[in-house]
Amino acid sequence: MFGPHLTLDLSECNPRKLSDLTYIYNLLDELPDVIGMHKITPPYTFVYRPTHNPGEWGISGFVIIAESHVSIHTFPDNGHAFVDIFSCKQFDLHKAMNFVVSSLEARRADKKISGRGKEYPREIESAREIVARSRPTLRH
Repeated sequence: MFGPHLTLDLSECNPRKLSDLTYIYNLLDELPDVIGMHKITPPYTFVYRPTHNPGEWGISGFVIIAESHVSIHTFPDNGHAFVDIFSCKQFDLHKAMNFVVSSLEARRADKKISGRGKEYPREIESAREIVARSRPTLRH
């Protein structure tokens, strides 16, 4: 397996925190250290205000980590946030979830954990076997 993918659907969050660009930036900046990951870019955060539906505005952001990525999308007017943490390295899922939930003061959290890249080989011999199976045999 390549690694875990944790998704958090949060509701009843603190709207002040969800609408604070600096706060969301800092959350993305701190989270990789909390779970033992390594940032390779600073966080990117921005406010999005759609003209067709102003009530759906929010903050989106992501940080690229050596192990993959962390992203967030907030919706302050209705108290929701959606967070993805994808990594090629195992990490403490509970620590990650507790950090995000407490940081955003979410009263409800729905988490999903999936294993990504189930056929991704971690060893060279496994990789060789998969490649050999996927290529037709050449006959002379």
